[in-house]
Amino acid sequence: MSRRHTYVRRAFIAAVAATATLATPAVAAPARTQPTTPASRISWSACPDAEFEGMQCGTLRVPVDFTHPHAGRLTLALVRRPADDQAHRQGTLLLNDGAGGSSIEQLRLAMQIGFPSFAGVMSRNFDLVAVDPRGVGHSTPIRCTTPLKPAGVSHFPHSQAQFDRLVAHNRAFAEDCLRRNGPLVAHVDLASTARDFEAVRTGLGEKQLNWYGIHYSTLLGRTYADLYPGRLRTMVLDTALDDTTTPAERIRREATTAEEAFRRFTTWCATSTDCALHGKDAAAEYDALVARADRSPIPVTGGGRPLTGEDIRSATQDYLTLSGVTWPALARAVVKAQADDATDFTYEPDDTLDPVQVQVPACLDTARPVTTFDQLTRLRKDLARISPHLGGAVRSWTALTGCLGWPVPARPVAAGAPVHGAPPTLVLQSTHQALAPHSAGFAMAAQLPGSVVLSREGDDYSMFLLSQCVRDATNRYLTTRALPAPDTTCTD
Repeated sequence: MSRRHTYVRRAFIAAVAATATLATPAVAAPARTQPTTPASRISWSACPDAEFEGMQCGTLRVPVDFTHPHAGRLTLALVRRPADDQAHRQGTLLLNDGAGGSSIEQLRLAMQIGFPSFAGVMSRNFDLVAVDPRGVGHSTPIRCTTPLKPAGVSHFPHSQAQFDRLVAHNRAFAEDCLRRNGPLVAHVDLASTARDFEAVRTGLGEKQLNWYGIHYSTLLGRTYADLYPGRLRTMVLDTALDDTTTPAERIRREATTAEEAFRRFTTWCATSTDCALHGKDAAAEYDALVARADRSPIPVTGGGRPLTGEDIRSATQDYLTLSGVTWPALARAVVKAQADDATDFTYEPDDTLDPVQVQVPACLDTARPVTTFDQLTRLRKDLARISPHLGGAVRSWTALTGCLGWPVPARPVAAGAPVHGAPPTLVLQSTHQALAPHSAGFAMAAQLPGSVVLSREGDDYSMFLLSQCVRDATNRYLTTRALPAPDTTCTD
């Protein structure tokens, strides 16, 4: 596990552990016509893990392809933590991550950092069920042996030859994944994952679910609500994404907001002695490090591939997501890399996030508007203009460039139209966030009639963990369905 992910993911996991899907018995409207899922029950047993003492571990078999339910199945893994107050139990909280992250491992770390002590009614009144999404973690996983981005492959090609090398590598990576995992690689898209959660709802015996999703899972929740109208009682979407624009515009907006977050980080460095670059021009120090690494890649401990400036830029966005935790870590990572150790900018995954298991769904969920070197060059130059420090090295850029040459066609869900049958939703959005602009919350709310955006002044990725104001509003909504007044902003 890299130190970078230790800093970033432990803080992030604490927030995600407080995000989940609530289930409360109620009469549900009939779902729209969907591929039939053969009935399957969850098989529960006592968890053997010390961290999960008193909890139940379960498995559920679901079709790989819901349009051909008898052509093959995969296993979903679940962990259930009973409500603290069983006498006043209200339902089930369903924890999911969506793409690339193990919800079960998130729950494990959440228990280690004391999640129940601050969650309030979420852990007191509700069973908590963590489900690893298809292709991830303890569920049937996608495993590929070809490196996601080996030495000599750039996601920012500056020549036709570099572009061709990237496309050829992506194709070889996809073919390796297909050879080792079969049809599952073509069925880890939003719609297939949403249908898994309908199977989980049925297996749990719940008539309705309540949804709490962060980042990618905001799209997953909206997709579930669209596929199964009336199945959600409430829905909380934290750090919503906006997929109503073109993929190119989505990258531009994400690059703009990440660059703004970087400028706020450098402003903090100028005023805070907690910044290891305090007293220096943090932006200039960072730019010089990137330029140096592009000239001569910087070593990492353990004999891994030395990192280029592109690698450092690509790692930076994650460092900007939690100001109190990751901003100091970013400054220390820069200083350490200046001393010839770039380890803290490595991409080695921790136990809850696998970049391969992020990239594969991205290639199914995102349209591919770029097919030529000239098209990519125009977009790259645009990003360099609006993002002079990070150069547009954001997640949506990696999703686009990492899918060039993929032999499996994209299957993005339709977005933008009102989702009929979805509950009025609580959308939580930071005013400054490296992963999603503030405007994305309003774009999501516009698709869900009656929804409200609760803004939180700040730079942080998940707000339930860090803001009592957000926790109070969230728990009030989940228990009473009462939304805060429009244009409300939390400032704690």
